[in-house]
Amino acid sequence: MKPFMDDHFLLTNETARRLYHDFAKDMPIIDYHCHLSTQQIYENTSFANLTEAWLYGDHYKWRAMRANGAEERYVTGGGGVTDYERFEAWAGTVPQTIGNPLYQWSHMELRRYFDVNELINKKNAPAIWEKVNAKLASGSYKARDLIKMSNVEVICTTDDPVDSLEYHIAIKELEDFNVQVLPSFRPDKALEINRPTFLEWVGKLEAAASAKLDSYEAMLDALEARVKFFDEVGCKVSDHALDYVAYAEVTKEEAATIFAKALNGEAVTLEEEKQYKTYTLLFLGRLYAERGWAMQFHINAARNNSSRMFGKLGPDTGFDSINDSAVAYPLVKLLDALDTDDALPKTIVYSLNAKDNDVLGSIIGSFQGGGVPGKIQLGSAWWFNDTKNGMLDQMNALANLGLLSRFVGMLTDSRSFLSYTRHEYFRRLLCNLLGEWVENGEAPQDMELLGDMVQNISYRNAKTYFGF
Repeated sequence: MKPFMDDHFLLTNETARRLYHDFAKDMPIIDYHCHLSTQQIYENTSFANLTEAWLYGDHYKWRAMRANGAEERYVTGGGGVTDYERFEAWAGTVPQTIGNPLYQWSHMELRRYFDVNELINKKNAPAIWEKVNAKLASGSYKARDLIKMSNVEVICTTDDPVDSLEYHIAIKELEDFNVQVLPSFRPDKALEINRPTFLEWVGKLEAAASAKLDSYEAMLDALEARVKFFDEVGCKVSDHALDYVAYAEVTKEEAATIFAKALNGEAVTLEEEKQYKTYTLLFLGRLYAERGWAMQFHINAARNNSSRMFGKLGPDTGFDSINDSAVAYPLVKLLDALDTDDALPKTIVYSLNAKDNDVLGSIIGSFQGGGVPGKIQLGSAWWFNDTKNGMLDQMNALANLGLLSRFVGMLTDSRSFLSYTRHEYFRRLLCNLLGEWVENGEAPQDMELLGDMVQNISYRNAKTYFGF
């Protein structure tokens, strides 16, 4: 019987162990999609206690606490509950998470950052609390310290087109921090023409672009101006949350008419929404291609399922799930429309629904080329899929249908400065997968070939692909 989470955790054969310890372990991290706060990075936030560093904003942990019967005040705070009581509620939840990656992730986070090797439970909670809080109080575990400890080289945050990017700009001037912190262009609010907040957001874009958006042409010009601004600050990647993939035949004039209806407060039909989204997304895709950006599509999330809790807590609080909308036809049409004009940017496609792995894995093969290795990528296992099985399923689908060797690897998709251990988790699984192939005689025991492949997937592919 193997010890719990020893040095060979998830590495079940000698080849896997060599690949991880000799090749993967010490590679830098490129986190090309996350939700870290640039203000916290710039200000080098000091965390008052373990709860603030570990539980604030972590809806993965919040979902587990609710499932374990914790009252909401112990999950998201309020109602006179102290941070220690919230931590204690989480410590009491952790033993119940065996089988969920949260069990292993939580222990990895405490071990890697704070040298806490105790099992997380209510009995050990006081000792863990005191030990971690003492380290946090030392002044050596601030936001930028945790990033440096994780060997991070590049961070791409998630940013609305109206954002000032003031902290990205300020971070560049820091003399003691050499990590690139770059924006990602996330124009979801520009596409969601039927959301109640659409007109309010258009007003914010007017202010950011210093232009009156009284026509669709003006809207597109403003978006292009913001793309140019983001590019000047160092942006290399866009990101789109496509809860469903929209495609409908549309002219610019038709899209302009639909935009005018929305400006006038008139109802926009679902078909009109699809037309508007299609034209706007194709317009943006061409802008990305011109600048050499990569375009990301995050597909098939069902968000804010509980309207009651959305009303109380707002978005991104753990009430989302996997969607099952069709992706093949509309995605192919979108990519083909750009490809026909020789304007298809580097593109990464993710689906929150694992049933789409083979669909996406086959679609990307239809649009490769242009001298760019892995130009169209099957994105890493994301959100509900960044589990052991989910990561292996994604890598196997990519290997079966394309080139695993050209994969740009893992991302955190996280708001937590302690989540970089997910890269270690991913790298261990990658090395074990390759090791199993070697042990089964399905791949040669060529450590130079396989070691190079592991380092490429862990780091080099992303650095080259995004042009950091």
